[in-house]
Amino acid sequence: MSKTTFRIVIFGAGSVGCYLGGRLLSAGADVVMVGRPRMQAVLEANPLVVTDYEGYRFHSQLDKTQYADSAKAVAGADLILVTVKSAATGEAGTQLAPWVSAGTPVVSLQNGLSNALTLKRALPNATVLAGMVPFNVLQQQPGHFHQGTEGHLMAEQHPALENALPWFDKAGLPLEPRPDMESVMWSKLLLNLNNPINALSGVPLLEELSQRNYRRCLAMAQRETLQLLKAASIPTVNLTGVPMALIPPLMTAPDWLFKRLAQKMLTIDPVARSSMWEDLQAGRPTEIDWINGEVVALAARLGSTAPINRKLVELVHQREHEPLSWSAEQLIEVLKNAI
Repeated sequence: MSKTTFRIVIFGAGSVGCYLGGRLLSAGADVVMVGRPRMQAVLEANPLVVTDYEGYRFHSQLDKTQYADSAKAVAGADLILVTVKSAATGEAGTQLAPWVSAGTPVVSLQNGLSNALTLKRALPNATVLAGMVPFNVLQQQPGHFHQGTEGHLMAEQHPALENALPWFDKAGLPLEPRPDMESVMWSKLLLNLNNPINALSGVPLLEELSQRNYRRCLAMAQRETLQLLKAASIPTVNLTGVPMALIPPLMTAPDWLFKRLAQKMLTIDPVARSSMWEDLQAGRPTEIDWINGEVVALAARLGSTAPINRKLVELVHQREHEPLSWSAEQLIEVLKNAI
């Protein structure tokens, strides 16, 4: 590291952004989180607490320089992490454009596939890179953000990231540079296809994945996606210790066999839930169009269809307006009828 401090600005300080901010603060980085006044008020009234399923814990009472509600705070940053919801990416680019210096690395750590491209259009002089957060973060109490599942950060390989990597290592959140981010992001999306199923189930992730019929719903969406990826010649990568092609058969295994074979995959905090469930609880629009909707869009580009993923998109949009949940048996019947 050429500097004793490193200025990292996290634009979009919700659950993921605050969690990353806390971890990087623990490493001694100069961190500024930019988010909504509502979260700013929470962190003025409460310390920032970050924990994980392995027992990690860090807390800090933020000072007034460490949380801002204006994009102006990104001026002079050594690294910008964008963690806004996908629907807000275009607006984020517009807000950031006047303040981002030429060449500054900007990493999109968002769900979906097209956010980095959207930011590149808005920030043509910056070094915009695709990134990936594989784990789940849930705000358990005001100001307390908990990582409930495993995984490590990845981002598009580029020399502009070299000075940042030691800070992530020191924070205990290694950032792995990858030359194959399209495959990485599609592989993450295959796992994120569980987000709508968890949101529709209304139960924690571990409880949901312990029920075979919920897993069968996920396997249906994954098989459909894998067929489209093969047709598009887009390879997948191994993110879970299990090759992606083997995950749908594993999901359909009987409960006793699944628990035995998927022990690493089930390294999930009992309270963990998907971010889509959290959005529904908060009355916010979900990212369904940037998850299952991406599969529907890929199918359209190939002149094909994706009825399972399309139905999940429809069900989540319905759920955004109606407070209901689906049992495993109800959901699998609905998806079978969509084919």
